Amino acid sequence: MGLFDFLKKKDTAADNKGMIGSPLKGEVVELSQVNDPTFSSGILGSGVAVIPADGKICAPADGTVNLIFPTGHAVAMTTTDGVELLVHFGLDTVKLEGKHFNIVGTVGAAVKKGDLLVEADVEAIKAEGYDVITPVLVSNTDAFASVEGFTGKEVNVGDEIIKVTK
Repeated sequence: MGLFDFLKKKDTAADNKGMIGSPLKGEVVELSQVNDPTFSSGILGSGVAVIPADGKICAPADGTVNLIFPTGHAVAMTTTDGVELLVHFGLDTVKLEGKHFNIVGTVGAAVKKGDLLVEADVEAIKAEGYDVITPVLVSNTDAFASVEGFTGKEVNVGDEIIKVTK
């Protein structure tokens, strides 16, 4: 790799700083489409929501897993850039008490973007009457100049859905 290639690669890495990937395959929508004011009003932070195509919940960025709820319905992590994220699978899914969720990740673990954290049985959760829309929130929104969501598109795990600017 020549010097020019090294600099070019370095610039690309800098451009991706503050980018949060999708924790799920699915459709990204505005947070306002979440049928729960706790999420849609931004009380817990700014972000987007994903209507999942499957139940593989993955790390949206490199960082550390701070908490995986024992029920498996939510994950909190801090990225290497200091962004505190909350991924909350579905609405009121805590009431399932872990049914239809399989925790794969470990609290305190360092993770890479795309690492599998939790598996959810989407169809079984829907069959029990729960909305599976999944808010992805920057819970320390106030620490940043802006949090911008990229909505209205289909994504795979890791595709950029939020840009955080310091």
